[in-house]
Amino acid sequence: MTAEPHQPPIARTTTTVTGDGVPRVFSWDDDARINVRSFGAEAVIEANAAGLRTLARHLLALAEDGTPDGSHLHLEEGNGLADGSVGLILERDDEARPIGK
Repeated sequence: MTAEPHQPPIARTTTTVTGDGVPRVFSWDDDARINVRSFGAEAVIEANAAGLRTLARHLLALAEDGTPDGSHLHLEEGNGLADGSVGLILERDDEARPIGK
């Protein structure tokens, strides 16, 4: 029987945002790299594995029960996104039409 190698915990930066009295925790893996580029009618989000995990946690935080409609998070160059990125807003919209409708 061999022991599995010990993985160190992932270093994260965490911030708590309160909107309408509802606190939401957003955390970034310290090695996350996220780049957003705009090509006319398309946006490309490029990220390493840590960046993809970080974006997934942000989306899950916005999807939590009790999160008010309109809650959002701004990501910008130097504030969650890599240098040269265009801004990205993640927003909860409970009135959005279903895809394909």
